[in-house]
Amino acid sequence: MVKKEMADISDYERQRQENIAQRDKLLKQLALDASSAGLGPGQKSKPARPAASKKKPAVKRIKEEIVPRRTSSRIAGIEADSEVAKRKAEDEYVAVQEAARVKRQRISGPLDLSEVQVVGKGWDKNENFLVDVVKRGADPNVRTFGEDEVKETTDKELRALREKMSGLELYDGFEPNKIKITPERIYSLGFHPVADKPLVFAGDKMGNLGLFDASQSPSIKPETVKNEDQDEEDAEDDDDQDPNITSFHLHTRTISSFQFSPHNPSHLYTSSYDSSLRLLDLTQSSSTEIYAPTDTSLDEPISGVEMDPQTPHLLYFSRLDGHVGRIDTRAPDTVDIFQLSEKKIGGFSLNASCPHFIATASLDRTMRLWDLRKLSGKKGAQLPALCGEHESRLSVSHAAFNSAGQVATASYDDTVKIHTFEGMSGWGPGRDLTEKEMAPSAVIRHNNQTGRWVTILRAQWQMHPSDGVQRFCIGNMNRFVDIYTSKGEQLAQLGGDGITAVPAVAQFHPTNDWVAAGTASGKLCLWM
Repeated sequence: MVKKEMADISDYERQRQENIAQRDKLLKQLALDASSAGLGPGQKSKPARPAASKKKPAVKRIKEEIVPRRTSSRIAGIEADSEVAKRKAEDEYVAVQEAARVKRQRISGPLDLSEVQVVGKGWDKNENFLVDVVKRGADPNVRTFGEDEVKETTDKELRALREKMSGLELYDGFEPNKIKITPERIYSLGFHPVADKPLVFAGDKMGNLGLFDASQSPSIKPETVKNEDQDEEDAEDDDDQDPNITSFHLHTRTISSFQFSPHNPSHLYTSSYDSSLRLLDLTQSSSTEIYAPTDTSLDEPISGVEMDPQTPHLLYFSRLDGHVGRIDTRAPDTVDIFQLSEKKIGGFSLNASCPHFIATASLDRTMRLWDLRKLSGKKGAQLPALCGEHESRLSVSHAAFNSAGQVATASYDDTVKIHTFEGMSGWGPGRDLTEKEMAPSAVIRHNNQTGRWVTILRAQWQMHPSDGVQRFCIGNMNRFVDIYTSKGEQLAQLGGDGITAVPAVAQFHPTNDWVAAGTASGKLCLWM
């Protein structure tokens, strides 16, 4: 049979199959020879399988019974297209339409926000920040404190003090619009400590320092022959006299603060956004630079300056970058720099009786109390001990110590807070205060929303009140100056005719009951 099949194939095919058979035979022989000589490939070892990880038992899921929103007519045994099915469909349609109508219907009754809040944390109407937003607008010349409040005072001492402070009258030597003490917006203002003459100094946005002597009186021009062509209004303008005001250009940028030396009243220290501190000697009629960065390209604006009341040559200053510096004027090259905040420090203050205590107010919403007697850290990066801090809802603009050891702050959350620290002279170095000890003893609601064109409002104490009653003044957005006690009781709201702008920068005389305030147009208001 095989021979018959071989006869049927062609010679070419027969030859091809023979070649294949010979090739397979040769390959098998070569493989056997190589294997006997040890040249063949060894048996491949199977890779070790990783140990099978124990499978965690599957968590049994409890199947919750899902109740259908719409009931099945088939399950309920209702025949399709029956009268019962039609009534059921109609009832469901009416229910859906009624629910949609109720959802769109307006609510006529009163609503409590705590009941209708959708997103956010629990609503507390005691911390309602919307009240501040609504009340931010100013009402020019609208009083919030006046004669009625004084008459209704039942406490005799408080009433006498209110009558005394409310009795201060606007300076009548010149109208406020006439007393342009600086060419630009006033940022800093104060009295010379001399008690027998009201001398007012003011620093403006462009680095000018103005001086006004309120003891001057308008000079009387000699009578002149009236020209027939001259109007009566022109004649009245000629009779109006401008006050004598002296102005000096001491800095190239804003004079942020200044202070008279408690040891030499002829020395005036000024700080500026041009990164420098200068000493103005009134007797020598000269101004000298006492501090500035060694690299003139550095921009380190200075926001405040204070002299140590117990050490004549020790000067402190704050910067807008969150640093506070200490410099000995006898060796101005030696400066101690402390980083007390990561954000802007708008103002700081020393305790007059214990100057190692310093209070800072920052853009980070805190008022902090530091003790300079206890320093920690490596040289060049030391920090004073933090006694405690109080956080407000918004940024704190300024902090000021009075002579009794109380700190007044003004914040953009529309509050003025008074912090009372008792017995500071007996505190040990670096004392740690509790949250309760740092809490304010009085909180005053006050509109502090100055906006872009009005200088920030700051509470400034009268440092040495003659009657011993601690009080401070602060500008009012309704174009007044408010006066409060350290207990938060309002004593007066000073105003008057001719005040056409907000007297934002207000300051007491250190001993006399004189109050001065400056406006954004460089005008001066004075009550005596």
